[in-house]
Amino acid sequence: MRSSPHRPLIGIPCCMKAFGAFAMPNHAVSDHYIRVVLGPIGGMPVLLPAAGDSVAEALLPRLDGLMLTGSRSNVHPDLYAGPPHLEGTPEDCERDSTTLPLIRGALAMGLPLLAICRGFQELNVALGGTLDQRVQDLPGRLDHSTPADQALPKVRTGKAHAVRIAQDGELARLWAGIDFDPDAVPVNSLHNQAVREAAPRLVPEGWAPDGTIEAAHVRDSRGFAVGIQWHPEYDWAEDALSRRLFEAFGAAATAHARARAAAPALAAE
Repeated sequence: MRSSPHRPLIGIPCCMKAFGAFAMPNHAVSDHYIRVVLGPIGGMPVLLPAAGDSVAEALLPRLDGLMLTGSRSNVHPDLYAGPPHLEGTPEDCERDSTTLPLIRGALAMGLPLLAICRGFQELNVALGGTLDQRVQDLPGRLDHSTPADQALPKVRTGKAHAVRIAQDGELARLWAGIDFDPDAVPVNSLHNQAVREAAPRLVPEGWAPDGTIEAAHVRDSRGFAVGIQWHPEYDWAEDALSRRLFEAFGAAATAHARARAAAPALAAE
Protein backbone atom coordinates (compact mmCIF):
# COMPACT_ATOMS: atom_id res chain seq x y z
CA MET A 1 0.00 0.00 0.00
CA ARG A 2 1.39 3.36 -1.05
CA SER A 3 1.71 5.98 1.66
CA SER A 4 0.30 9.46 1.12
CA PRO A 5 0.83 12.77 2.90
CA HIS A 6 -2.95 13.13 2.83
CA ARG A 7 -3.82 9.66 4.12
CA PRO A 8 -6.96 10.37 6.18
CA LEU A 9 -7.23 9.70 9.89
CA ILE A 10 -10.39 7.66 10.49
CA GLY A 11 -11.79 7.68 14.01
CA ILE A 12 -13.32 4.39 15.20
CA PRO A 13 -15.14 4.54 18.57
CA CYS A 14 -14.32 1.64 20.88
CA CYS A 15 -16.68 -0.64 22.76
CA MET A 16 -16.14 -1.48 26.42
CA LYS A 17 -15.60 -5.22 26.74
CA ALA A 18 -14.47 -7.49 29.57
CA PHE A 19 -11.36 -9.57 28.87
CA GLY A 20 -9.31 -12.13 30.78
CA ALA A 21 -9.76 -14.13 33.95
CA PHE A 22 -10.57 -10.98 35.93
CA ALA A 23 -12.99 -9.56 33.34
CA MET A 24 -10.97 -6.38 33.13
CA PRO A 25 -12.71 -3.64 31.09
CA ASN A 26 -10.98 -2.99 27.78
CA HIS A 27 -11.55 -0.48 24.99
CA ALA A 28 -11.92 -2.67 21.90
CA VAL A 29 -12.54 -2.57 18.14
CA SER A 30 -12.87 -5.60 15.85
CA ASP A 31 -9.90 -6.16 13.54
CA HIS A 32 -12.28 -6.19 10.55
CA TYR A 33 -12.73 -2.42 10.90
CA ILE A 34 -9.01 -1.81 11.19
CA ARG A 35 -8.45 -3.80 7.99
CA VAL A 36 -11.13 -2.01 6.03
CA VAL A 37 -9.65 1.39 6.96
CA LEU A 38 -6.18 0.23 5.89
CA GLY A 39 -7.68 -1.37 2.78
CA PRO A 40 -10.37 0.16 0.57
CA ILE A 41 -10.81 3.31 2.67
CA GLY A 42 -7.09 4.01 2.33
CA GLY A 43 -6.77 5.67 5.72
CA MET A 44 -5.14 5.24 9.09
CA PRO A 45 -7.37 3.97 11.92
CA VAL A 46 -7.50 5.99 15.14
CA LEU A 47 -9.19 4.15 18.01
CA LEU A 48 -11.33 6.48 20.11
CA PRO A 49 -11.75 5.46 23.77
CA ALA A 50 -15.23 5.01 25.19
CA ALA A 51 -14.59 7.89 27.58
CA GLY A 52 -17.70 10.05 27.24
CA ASP A 53 -18.51 13.35 25.58
CA SER A 54 -15.04 14.86 26.11
CA VAL A 55 -13.73 12.64 23.28
CA ALA A 56 -15.66 14.57 20.62
CA GLU A 57 -14.34 17.98 21.59
CA ALA A 58 -10.76 16.79 21.96
CA LEU A 59 -10.40 14.53 18.92
CA LEU A 60 -12.91 15.38 16.18
CA PRO A 61 -10.90 18.41 14.94
CA ARG A 62 -7.91 16.09 14.38
CA LEU A 63 -9.82 13.51 12.32
CA ASP A 64 -10.77 13.24 8.67
CA GLY A 65 -13.59 10.73 9.01
CA LEU A 66 -15.68 8.89 11.58
CA MET A 67 -16.71 5.25 11.19
CA LEU A 68 -19.26 3.84 13.64
CA THR A 69 -19.09 0.07 13.94
CA GLY A 70 -21.37 -2.81 14.72
CA SER A 71 -21.34 -4.47 18.14
CA ARG A 72 -23.17 -7.11 20.16
CA SER A 73 -24.39 -4.45 22.57
CA ASN A 74 -27.57 -2.46 22.00
CA VAL A 75 -28.15 1.28 22.35
CA HIS A 76 -29.60 2.00 25.79
CA PRO A 77 -33.39 2.55 25.57
CA ASP A 78 -33.31 5.60 27.86
CA LEU A 79 -31.65 7.47 24.99
CA TYR A 80 -34.74 7.17 22.77
CA ALA A 81 -37.49 6.83 25.41
CA GLY A 82 -37.88 3.12 24.70
CA PRO A 83 -38.99 0.33 27.03
CA PRO A 84 -36.35 -1.40 29.17
CA HIS A 85 -34.33 -4.12 27.48
CA LEU A 86 -35.12 -7.72 28.27
CA GLU A 87 -32.91 -9.14 31.01
CA GLY A 88 -29.57 -10.24 29.63
CA THR A 89 -29.55 -7.82 26.68
CA PRO A 90 -25.98 -6.54 26.28
CA GLU A 91 -25.60 -2.79 26.79
CA ASP A 92 -22.62 -0.43 26.58
CA CYS A 93 -23.41 2.90 28.20
CA GLU A 94 -19.77 4.02 27.94
CA ARG A 95 -19.94 3.65 24.17
CA ASP A 96 -23.35 5.36 24.02
CA SER A 97 -22.06 8.37 25.96
CA THR A 98 -19.14 8.66 23.53
CA THR A 99 -20.69 7.98 20.14
CA LEU A 100 -23.75 10.21 20.29
CA PRO A 101 -21.71 13.40 20.91
CA LEU A 102 -19.23 12.23 18.27
CA ILE A 103 -22.02 11.88 15.71
CA ARG A 104 -23.53 15.29 16.44
CA GLY A 105 -20.12 16.95 16.43
CA ALA A 106 -19.02 15.25 13.19
CA LEU A 107 -22.19 16.34 11.38
CA ALA A 108 -21.88 19.89 12.70
CA MET A 109 -18.36 20.24 11.28
CA GLY A 110 -18.99 18.35 8.04
CA LEU A 111 -16.71 15.44 8.93
CA PRO A 112 -17.37 12.42 6.65
CA LEU A 113 -19.34 9.80 8.55
CA LEU A 114 -20.12 6.15 7.83
CA ALA A 115 -22.37 4.28 10.28
CA ILE A 116 -22.61 0.48 10.24
CA CYS A 117 -25.19 -1.69 12.08
CA ARG A 118 -25.13 -0.49 15.72
CA GLY A 119 -23.55 2.67 14.37
CA PHE A 120 -26.58 3.17 12.12
CA GLN A 121 -28.86 2.82 15.13
CA GLU A 122 -26.69 5.30 17.05
CA LEU A 123 -26.90 7.75 14.15
CA ASN A 124 -30.69 7.58 14.23
CA VAL A 125 -30.87 8.02 18.02
CA ALA A 126 -28.33 10.87 18.01
CA LEU A 127 -30.59 12.77 15.60
CA GLY A 128 -33.80 12.11 17.53
CA GLY A 129 -35.09 8.83 16.09
CA THR A 130 -36.28 5.68 17.86
CA LEU A 131 -35.47 1.97 17.70
CA ASP A 132 -37.29 -1.35 17.68
CA GLN A 133 -35.88 -4.01 19.99
CA ARG A 134 -35.63 -7.69 19.02
CA VAL A 135 -37.08 -7.25 15.55
CA GLN A 136 -37.34 -11.03 15.23
CA ASP A 137 -40.05 -11.04 17.93
CA LEU A 138 -42.28 -8.47 16.21
CA PRO A 139 -45.29 -9.64 14.15
CA GLY A 140 -44.66 -9.88 10.44
CA ARG A 141 -40.94 -9.18 10.67
CA LEU A 142 -37.97 -11.20 9.51
CA ASP A 143 -35.37 -12.66 11.83
CA HIS A 144 -32.58 -10.12 11.31
CA SER A 145 -30.36 -11.73 13.94
CA THR A 146 -27.93 -14.55 13.17
CA PRO A 147 -29.82 -16.74 10.65
CA ALA A 148 -30.29 -20.28 11.93
CA ASP A 149 -29.57 -21.82 8.52
CA GLN A 150 -26.11 -20.29 8.21
CA ALA A 151 -23.14 -21.82 10.01
CA LEU A 152 -20.03 -19.89 11.00
CA PRO A 153 -18.14 -18.34 9.30
CA LYS A 154 -20.69 -17.98 6.50
CA VAL A 155 -23.07 -16.18 8.85
CA ARG A 156 -20.91 -13.08 8.38
CA THR A 157 -20.56 -13.20 4.60
CA GLY A 158 -23.68 -15.13 3.64
CA LYS A 159 -26.57 -13.12 2.23
CA ALA A 160 -29.58 -13.27 4.54
CA HIS A 161 -32.12 -11.18 2.61
CA ALA A 162 -32.46 -8.57 -0.12
CA VAL A 163 -32.64 -4.79 0.29
CA ARG A 164 -34.56 -2.46 -2.02
CA ILE A 165 -32.50 0.65 -2.75
CA ALA A 166 -34.06 4.01 -3.69
CA GLN A 167 -32.92 4.79 -7.22
CA ASP A 168 -32.57 8.50 -6.41
CA GLY A 169 -30.68 7.95 -3.14
CA GLU A 170 -27.07 8.39 -2.09
CA LEU A 171 -26.20 4.69 -2.36
CA ALA A 172 -27.55 4.47 -5.90
CA ARG A 173 -25.40 7.47 -6.81
CA LEU A 174 -22.31 5.92 -5.22
CA TRP A 175 -22.93 2.61 -6.98
CA ALA A 176 -23.41 4.12 -10.44
CA GLY A 177 -21.55 2.07 -13.03
CA ILE A 178 -21.85 -1.20 -11.08
CA ASP A 179 -24.30 -3.77 -12.41
CA PHE A 180 -26.82 -4.45 -9.62
CA ASP A 181 -30.58 -4.81 -9.14
CA PRO A 182 -31.79 -1.88 -6.98
CA ASP A 183 -34.86 -3.88 -6.02
CA ALA A 184 -32.86 -6.80 -4.61
CA VAL A 185 -29.40 -6.02 -3.24
CA PRO A 186 -28.36 -9.09 -1.20
CA VAL A 187 -26.96 -8.35 2.28
CA ASN A 188 -25.91 -10.16 5.43
CA SER A 189 -27.88 -9.57 8.65
CA LEU A 190 -26.58 -9.65 12.24
CA HIS A 191 -28.75 -7.38 14.37
CA ASN A 192 -31.60 -7.42 16.89
CA GLN A 193 -32.40 -3.71 17.07
CA ALA A 194 -33.41 -1.63 14.07
CA VAL A 195 -34.57 1.87 13.19
CA ARG A 196 -38.22 2.31 14.12
CA GLU A 197 -38.97 5.99 13.50
CA ALA A 198 -36.33 7.68 11.38
CA ALA A 199 -34.99 10.93 12.81
CA PRO A 200 -36.18 14.09 11.03
CA ARG A 201 -32.83 14.55 9.24
CA LEU A 202 -32.40 10.88 8.37
CA VAL A 203 -33.65 10.04 4.86
CA PRO A 204 -34.34 6.29 4.43
CA GLU A 205 -33.17 4.85 1.12
CA GLY A 206 -32.98 1.10 1.73
CA TRP A 207 -35.61 -1.36 2.98
CA ALA A 208 -35.73 -5.07 3.80
CA PRO A 209 -38.73 -7.12 2.53
CA ASP A 210 -40.45 -6.65 5.91
CA GLY A 211 -40.09 -2.86 5.75
CA THR A 212 -37.11 -2.58 8.10
CA ILE A 213 -35.05 0.51 7.23
CA GLU A 214 -31.65 -0.76 6.09
CA ALA A 215 -29.96 2.39 4.76
CA ALA A 216 -30.24 6.16 4.99
CA HIS A 217 -28.34 9.39 4.49
CA VAL A 218 -28.41 12.58 6.54
CA ARG A 219 -30.40 15.39 4.94
CA ASP A 220 -28.52 18.67 4.36
CA SER A 221 -25.26 17.24 5.70
CA ARG A 222 -22.12 19.23 4.92
CA GLY A 223 -20.24 16.09 3.98
CA PHE A 224 -20.55 12.34 3.36
CA ALA A 225 -23.05 10.99 5.93
CA VAL A 226 -24.45 7.51 5.26
CA GLY A 227 -25.73 4.73 7.51
CA ILE A 228 -26.40 1.07 6.68
CA GLN A 229 -27.78 -1.78 8.76
CA TRP A 230 -25.74 -4.63 7.25
CA HIS A 231 -21.99 -5.42 7.49
CA PRO A 232 -19.96 -4.61 4.34
CA GLU A 233 -16.69 -4.93 6.27
CA TYR A 234 -16.95 -8.73 6.00
CA ASP A 235 -17.13 -9.07 2.22
CA TRP A 236 -15.61 -5.97 0.61
CA ALA A 237 -12.85 -8.02 -1.01
CA GLU A 238 -15.44 -9.98 -3.05
CA ASP A 239 -18.47 -7.66 -3.14
CA ALA A 240 -18.21 -4.66 -5.51
CA LEU A 241 -20.98 -2.70 -3.76
CA SER A 242 -19.35 -3.05 -0.36
CA ARG A 243 -15.99 -2.02 -1.72
CA ARG A 244 -17.39 1.03 -3.54
CA LEU A 245 -19.11 2.22 -0.35
CA PHE A 246 -15.82 2.19 1.54
CA GLU A 247 -13.94 3.76 -1.35
CA ALA A 248 -16.46 6.61 -1.53
CA PHE A 249 -16.16 7.22 2.21
CA GLY A 250 -12.37 7.11 1.85
CA ALA A 251 -12.45 9.64 -1.01
CA ALA A 252 -14.50 12.04 1.12
CA ALA A 253 -12.12 11.58 4.06
CA THR A 254 -9.08 12.13 1.81
CA ALA A 255 -10.57 15.38 0.53
CA HIS A 256 -11.13 16.44 4.13
CA ALA A 257 -7.51 15.58 5.00
CA ARG A 258 -6.21 17.69 2.13
CA ALA A 259 -8.39 20.63 3.13
CA ARG A 260 -7.25 20.31 6.73
CA ALA A 261 -3.59 20.20 5.66
CA ALA A 262 -4.04 23.30 3.49
CA ALA A 263 -5.82 25.32 6.17
CA PRO A 264 -2.67 26.26 8.21
CA ALA A 265 -0.86 27.35 5.05
CA LEU A 266 -3.77 29.53 3.99
CA ALA A 267 -4.02 31.04 7.47
CA ALA A 268 -0.30 31.92 7.38
CA GLU A 269 -0.56 33.81 4.08
